Amino acid sequence: MHLRKSFMALMAVASLNAWAEFKALPPVPPIPVDNPQTPAKIELGKQLYFDPRISADGSISCNSCHNVMSHGGDGRPVGAGIHGKRGGRGSPTVWNSAYHTVQFWDGREASLEGQAKGPMTNPVEMGMANHDIVIGRIKQIPGYVEAFKKVFPKDKEINIDNVAKAIASYERTLITPNSPFDKYMRGNKKAMTAQQIRGMKLVDEIGCTSCHTGVNFAGDGLKMGEGNYQPFPQIPGSKYDKQYDLTSDLGRYEVTKKAEDKNHWRVPTWRNIALTAPYFHNGKVQTLDEAVRVMAKTQLDMDLTETQVADIVAFMNALTGEFPKQTMPMLPHTVGTTLTPDP
Repeated sequence: MHLRKSFMALMAVASLNAWAEFKALPPVPPIPVDNPQTPAKIELGKQLYFDPRISADGSISCNSCHNVMSHGGDGRPVGAGIHGKRGGRGSPTVWNSAYHTVQFWDGREASLEGQAKGPMTNPVEMGMANHDIVIGRIKQIPGYVEAFKKVFPKDKEINIDNVAKAIASYERTLITPNSPFDKYMRGNKKAMTAQQIRGMKLVDEIGCTSCHTGVNFAGDGLKMGEGNYQPFPQIPGSKYDKQYDLTSDLGRYEVTKKAEDKNHWRVPTWRNIALTAPYFHNGKVQTLDEAVRVMAKTQLDMDLTETQVADIVAFMNALTGEFPKQTMPMLPHTVGTTLTPDP
């Protein structure tokens, strides 16, 4: 009990300044110095993002699990890959991922470029045996060969780093500005309803914003490559631990093998959260109101009233931004070439 009281006191102190830390989404995400945006690179990245030919059986593209025609995920509890294989965690939304300081649920990659490489060789996702085979496939498509020459003229050969740079460049265009919250923070005090404003104040008062703050509601003041990792559950022992299987996946520990990282996770964004069910790393929670109840109990040791839950959910709906229209790209043809299968 003493530990719980101490934790609650820390949360209360942390939330005192959080209200001032609420920020509207910037119009442009951070852009790495070594990967500047260009229209040609973005278009190449978009083609690669939608192209299933960089998966082992030609059935899975980046967009298969991170659907930009929708909310940026796939709506499944856990991701699905080649041959119907299922992963152990849900597919996070790609929208606004450019504002994350680390990538994946466990933060194992420090950049979008690093993240882009992972699924290609994951045996459950795109299933390529290695990145050399990915490059071999791309080299068999004349349109890609020409595009890489134009986008990366200093490199004689296509390489996986440039593939990742192109995909990441496209992903940095996937931002959702001008949510009611953003408009409110920029001075339009009619952009949010009274209930949404109550919910905004409530998440600050009870301590949610000790973790969910900053432009992406995932942590503030972090540099790219620095992660905001928090234990989930923070306060174990509630009924939800077993009901939603919260602790069997050890989270960041699987990356670091450090005992202090067990059941720690990168704090996920709240932006567009009303559209990204099911919730949590294992997709066990189906509705946003239930996710709010679970978080209040497991992280803050609080049993919220139904009115409080409704107010918080209303505020979270105010974080749904404007989605720029996406169109299917024209993929380069193989021009009669039969792609070499993945051995």
